[in-house]
Amino acid sequence: MRHVASAVAALFVLAAAVRAGEEKVPLDKLPRPIVEAVKKRFPKAELKGASKEKEGDKTVYEVSVKEAGKNVDVTLTPEGEITLIEKEIEFKDLPKAVAAAYEAKYPKATYKVVEEVIQVKGGKETLGYYEALLVTADKKTLEVEMTPDGKVKNVEEKTGKKD
Repeated sequence: MRHVASAVAALFVLAAAVRAGEEKVPLDKLPRPIVEAVKKRFPKAELKGASKEKEGDKTVYEVSVKEAGKNVDVTLTPEGEITLIEKEIEFKDLPKAVAAAYEAKYPKATYKVVEEVIQVKGGKETLGYYEALLVTADKKTLEVEMTPDGKVKNVEEKTGKKD
């Protein structure tokens, strides 16, 4: 049991170290190519916040915008190339296969945030997967990624701390 506790503690330290690499960036300090790319892709959206972080040996920017009352997170290269879009959606807007899979795997769960994750390569957008932040019937908070055909891709347990 002690080994499990040590392993869990090590994971928290690791998660904190990974997050520590994230740095908030004031909107007025964002590089021009980043702002232009976000405004071009989401012309009616309001920029809400931004951060910069290292992913491996590369720096990426994440810009949060609000469009039609929903949150959208846009990940970009320093040159302004969009690589990932995470759009908040309603659970009821999930494809039937995905909603059914979530409900079967996590009966009576409460859904905090549901997102459609779009991968962007060479300017071409492709639906990658869906991501739900949910609280299970036994009060575990999970972030669950699911493929468009309703297969679980990844599950991460969240704690009360900032993961």
